[in-house]
Amino acid sequence: MENIKKVILNAVPEAVIEDKKILTVTVEPNKLHLLAKTLRDNVALPFDFLVKLIGMDWGEKLGVIYMLSTSNDLSKEIVLKTGTLDRENPLLYSVTDLFETAHFNEREVYALLGIRFINNPDMRKFFLNADWVGYPLRKDYDANPELNPLSLESKEMVDIAPRIMERDGVLVEETVNVFEDDAYIINIGPQHPSTHGVMHFRTALNGEKVKKIDVHSGYIHRGIEKLSENLTYPQILHFTDRLDYLSANINRHALCMCVEKAAEIEVPERAQYIRTVMDELNRIDSHLLAWACQTNDLGATTAFIYGMREREIILHIFEKTCGGRLIINQNVIGGVMFDIYADFQKDVKSFIPYMREKLVEYDRFFSHNVIALGRMVGIGVLSKEDAISYAVTGPAGRGSGWSCDIRKHQPYSLYGKVDFKEIIRTEGDSYARYLNRLDEIEESLHIIEQLIDNIPEGDILTKTKAIIKLPVGEYFQRIEACRGEFGVYIESRGEKTPYRMKFRSPSMALVSVMPLICKNEKISDFIGIGGSMDYVIPDIDR
Repeated sequence: MENIKKVILNAVPEAVIEDKKILTVTVEPNKLHLLAKTLRDNVALPFDFLVKLIGMDWGEKLGVIYMLSTSNDLSKEIVLKTGTLDRENPLLYSVTDLFETAHFNEREVYALLGIRFINNPDMRKFFLNADWVGYPLRKDYDANPELNPLSLESKEMVDIAPRIMERDGVLVEETVNVFEDDAYIINIGPQHPSTHGVMHFRTALNGEKVKKIDVHSGYIHRGIEKLSENLTYPQILHFTDRLDYLSANINRHALCMCVEKAAEIEVPERAQYIRTVMDELNRIDSHLLAWACQTNDLGATTAFIYGMREREIILHIFEKTCGGRLIINQNVIGGVMFDIYADFQKDVKSFIPYMREKLVEYDRFFSHNVIALGRMVGIGVLSKEDAISYAVTGPAGRGSGWSCDIRKHQPYSLYGKVDFKEIIRTEGDSYARYLNRLDEIEESLHIIEQLIDNIPEGDILTKTKAIIKLPVGEYFQRIEACRGEFGVYIESRGEKTPYRMKFRSPSMALVSVMPLICKNEKISDFIGIGGSMDYVIPDIDR
């Protein structure tokens, strides 16, 4: 990274560079955009993937942390920081022209911390109503319910977006219409049965083709990141299960690893084996539901029933292991809560050939159905460049030709000791994403096969202190969840509770790209495209 330091200092000589575990660079607000652009456009090592955008209240300063990575090698990371002392009218420069994923993330920061971004084309609050009083992630937020009383009255949808644009060095506050005056708009969701949760897409049509989509989220926003600031680390664990509840075990694994890394807690080898096997069973269970729901979205009820049938076997194994089915409650700081039951290995080993038979059956009766192919092939195409810019990872990103599997780029747990293929296709359409999940089920079976007979004897849990206090510092953990990269960020001030907790949502990126890949597609294909993206709404709302 020495060459990167030279690139940084050539662009911004006054930048403050810190050699932490991840190279960290702090710059003034007016230099952030220049630095981000310089790093993105660096030919030798382009940092073109915006992994996380984290709004911060440091007390004296409001600011943002940006984690950048290079799309060719996700192990390369750099952190940028900037902030403003103006708490009354905090302004920072947008990076939406550099990274498309910044659009929703900057709107989230505005809603929760009040920072507005110059040159962001749409500065409406994401997650919260426009008239919400206060900014919940600020440390001085007044949570008095009388300031934001519960209302059961429907509110008019406001299709006017405020923004701040810089023109010839002058900041201009203005508004812009989200839709054209004569646009024909229909609402898809938040109650639509095939939006896979309470997601609201306001959709402008040109005949039967999608012209523009405006995404509204926040219908089940629970403020998990805010609640985490007042809870101890073991108390926070259950929240991760309830983000992407279909990736519950993997999400909790990420938080446990982040805390374990910070506190230097050694996890027993037996627990590592159990964690990895359970993670891959969780991935199969999630991909089966994704496959079942996508086929159901396309009208194949039988396929849906078949997918649920196979998934039930995995849920039964989970239930016998730890009592949970959807919310698994297995991973804890230092290892796992429950050891495997007597017939765990026998049950898992009998499931592997059974599941392989069913994958052949799925391929035979649905994957080549002429109607299904007509609804998926060449529909909802996402290019590799757009996948990177929108930060679309997981099976969807790999369906666009992007190698983005964290298990390969930053091996954790036992993934560095097993052999498996990263499933990549280049078509970028709904069918590529569909096939990727089925092929990833086979790879998960292959991973489990290598581990299941080699689970060592020993402890399943390292003894930890009753109260866990992390050293002062910032800690990041990235893992490969079922829908892509899930991330945990913790800032610790040495207390038993985190100063700031941030979760990176893979589903937020999946939804953010829907307006792009649905444009000029038929409205009848909208639901099928959404099914191919496989987003989970609580993971977005957090």
